[in-house]
Amino acid sequence: MTSKKSHYMNTILEDKIAIITGGASGIGAASARLFANHGAKVIIADFADEKGHKLAESLSPHTTFIQCNVSNEQDVSAVVDLAMEKHGRLDIMFNNAGVTDRQTGTVADYGMDQFDKAMNVNARGAMHGIKHAARVMIPNRKGSIINTSSVSGMVGGMGPYGYTVSKHAIIGVTKNGAAELGKYGIRVNCISPAALATELVMNYLGKDSSEEEIAKVDAVAHSIANLKGTVLKAEDIAYAALYLASEESKYVSGHNLVVDGGIAVVNHNWGLYK
Repeated sequence: MTSKKSHYMNTILEDKIAIITGGASGIGAASARLFANHGAKVIIADFADEKGHKLAESLSPHTTFIQCNVSNEQDVSAVVDLAMEKHGRLDIMFNNAGVTDRQTGTVADYGMDQFDKAMNVNARGAMHGIKHAARVMIPNRKGSIINTSSVSGMVGGMGPYGYTVSKHAIIGVTKNGAAELGKYGIRVNCISPAALATELVMNYLGKDSSEEEIAKVDAVAHSIANLKGTVLKAEDIAYAALYLASEESKYVSGHNLVVDGGIAVVNHNWGLYK
């Protein structure tokens, strides 16, 4: 991370007010740390109370934690209201919270309750975030909204049904949000990472988060990536979010920033580039 910091002034988000959902672990936690290090006043919104409080306390005095279930619109509204009460505005809304479903057997055996949960947290959660961020950003006529999608939101067969459909939906709501909110000076973008060894992925795989198990998952992810010689980490996605949150991307809106090592651009089963 030290080498990357030299690319930016440490104050790239100075005095910016940022909400990060799913901010207690994984990509969200990495983003909370990076945003705070670059001067933002961060509100971490997450269902994980203990982890969220601990992370907030470890960062700057301007970092706050609030418990939030993004599938509940009232919770998301309350997080945005907190930003307004504490800081008077909201500059950055990072809709990052997400879950995955499980699939055993064929689609004929698939449990629709899992589908509903993935859609409620991932797709509805992002929609709630866009809606309530827009509520306070429109009067201010500026702001950056960022959503976390996935490479599974671009191609099929890389995740279970609920996860895949919800991540496709996030790309759709990003485009709609950008189309509507641009006239108010509000940018709406999303990030589509490949799989990486976050707590969500480790839990999905039924593995603990020991260094040994994380290394194994990283090795598998690296084996299917087109780009060799490096491994995707949560911090890499955090830097993508930092770019989209900052004035460095002031003319970028409606964009899906894919951070996948080239997975989505080539199918090696064709054999041409083996």
